[in-house]
Amino acid sequence: AVVGAGLGGSAVAYFLQQHFGPQVQLDVFEPAGVGGRLATVTVNKQQYESRGASIHALSLHMQDFVKILGLKHRREVAGKSAIFSGEHFVLEETDWYLLNLFRLWWHYGISFLRLQMWVEEVMEKFMRIYKYQAHGYAFSSLEELLRSLGGDTFVNMTQRSVAESLLEVGVTQRFVDDVIAAVLRSSYGQSVLVPAFAGAMLLAGSQGSTWAVEGGNKLVCSGLLKLTKANIIPARVTGVSLHSSEGRALYQVHYEGSEGQGSAFYDMVVVTTPLHPSRSNFTFKNFEPPITDFPGAFQPSVTSVVHGYLNSSYFGFPDPKLFPFASILTTDTPNLFFNAMDNICPVNISAAFRRKQPQEAAVWRVLSQQPLDKQQLKTLFRSYYSVQVTEWQGYPRYDAAKSLPPIVLHENLFYLSGVEWVASSMEMIAVAAKNVALLAYNRWHQDLEKIDQKDLMHKVKTEL
Repeated sequence: AVVGAGLGGSAVAYFLQQHFGPQVQLDVFEPAGVGGRLATVTVNKQQYESRGASIHALSLHMQDFVKILGLKHRREVAGKSAIFSGEHFVLEETDWYLLNLFRLWWHYGISFLRLQMWVEEVMEKFMRIYKYQAHGYAFSSLEELLRSLGGDTFVNMTQRSVAESLLEVGVTQRFVDDVIAAVLRSSYGQSVLVPAFAGAMLLAGSQGSTWAVEGGNKLVCSGLLKLTKANIIPARVTGVSLHSSEGRALYQVHYEGSEGQGSAFYDMVVVTTPLHPSRSNFTFKNFEPPITDFPGAFQPSVTSVVHGYLNSSYFGFPDPKLFPFASILTTDTPNLFFNAMDNICPVNISAAFRRKQPQEAAVWRVLSQQPLDKQQLKTLFRSYYSVQVTEWQGYPRYDAAKSLPPIVLHENLFYLSGVEWVASSMEMIAVAAKNVALLAYNRWHQDLEKIDQKDLMHKVKTEL
């Protein structure tokens, strides 16, 4: 049984079938619709990503999924970004790459180079995971996984802030306050106190080239589930109770759907929805020792998709024709009521598509912590046709975590979404899905040589 049909659920179903073979029977429980957080909203008969919008070029599992499913990369529509302090722009992107570099250097010295070197060092080590997984190695805890990639340094990076780590490698406080804070606010909706590892992963995504799936990123989820011929059960799982049969654990999954309540027995269960009390009222019965609460909270975030005319004079451009930016990030300023906003393109982009001119009505996605009131919408827009609001608890509240959640809850009962406490992105979830599938397979076949091996870099080299 797989609980949840977001990216984690659909990827783990795919990988389980890859390893166990086509005869494995997969039931996927999903009350709300396939895709989870990879959702779209419709404006004027066009669909737009409401969140989960871009994928980093180095996301190898996501790249693979797109290839296997015959999907396409969406055409890139260029647009400039800027960082706004509530009063003025602290940094503006231009069309000239060299001028952008010069501006960064002029404002912040070599901070951006130091940042790049730091991020690249983390990413280079992180990329080892693909080699390990290709050789069938798995990890029974998030700490073991991190340790195999970057030693204790990676584990420590989940416990100290990105600000502290960057200041240590010589990035200036001003660069942290202006640029790093703006990037973290635009994604995680949080401050520079986010742990260094989660920060590094996000900053890698904002530096390199990114892409998205033509037709919407959620097509990856529906495509993988179709490919595995998984049986999708439209019901909400309320709990799991443990039974045993011939010395093996047997799990009874309890659920409720439109038909009422039901339950079914499984050899193996993977939970891909958050198990935090604020997010689910999931119960575990007959487990000894009991499966306890998962500490930590989630960060509320609000996405408002607004179809309207930007009020460019709020940003210091009285003539809307001259407003040059397609995306606006913000610094951590007390009176700023939004984290970021961008002029978004539909999920299907034709060859003839062009971005709206700044004086035309366009579709903007505004990210904030609280729903925007009428006055705030009036501040950002001269007038608007429609506003669609999605409130969701998108990311872990990173400052609240003292330790990482477990992957193995019981013999063949696994928890996938704990990985988001390390870092939250589509690729991190795909990596965790592959790890859980390998772990489940290796444990089922008692292949302990393939679990939590030390000195894997050396092992993989000799295997090659």
